[in-house]
Amino acid sequence: MTSTSMPPGLARFNALEEHAAFAALHEACASTAWAKRLLAARPYATPEHLYSTSDAAMAELTAQDLAEAMAGHPPIGRPKPGDPTSAREQRGMAGASEKLKAEMLELNLAYQERFGHVFLICATGRTGEQMRDAVKERIGNSPEREREIVRTELGKINRIRLTRLVEED
Repeated sequence: MTSTSMPPGLARFNALEEHAAFAALHEACASTAWAKRLLAARPYATPEHLYSTSDAAMAELTAQDLAEAMAGHPPIGRPKPGDPTSAREQRGMAGASEKLKAEMLELNLAYQERFGHVFLICATGRTGEQMRDAVKERIGNSPEREREIVRTELGKINRIRLTRLVEED
């Protein structure tokens, strides 16, 4: 791609009316503060500008903003019915054994009890076993450490979702 060409999806996103652009962003991340920050920086000259704005907005989210963002994510192993995005992202759990699915359910509940929110991980490309091992490893973290890991994982998820948004033909 030359510096003068813009992906069609990015051009479309830049041209959307504000409410439609907000809806597209809110589908990528349930944080209102994040979506407003990205809206305010439109139009984007390049996908990289959009991604760096997303990263900067993610870094500034408060604990309450992070909680709002996490509320938009289903537990690992239980994608939202009819939601192709969560099903695609959690594909690694789709073929998991019943034993592994039951173990993830237990771990999700223990994690949620400890931290007050769903276990959040960028599940794209991970196996069920890798996600199980990650929750086992992270459940011992302090709430402060876990909040920063969640912020990083959300940033990865948002980048994947924004890439899909701007690279659609």
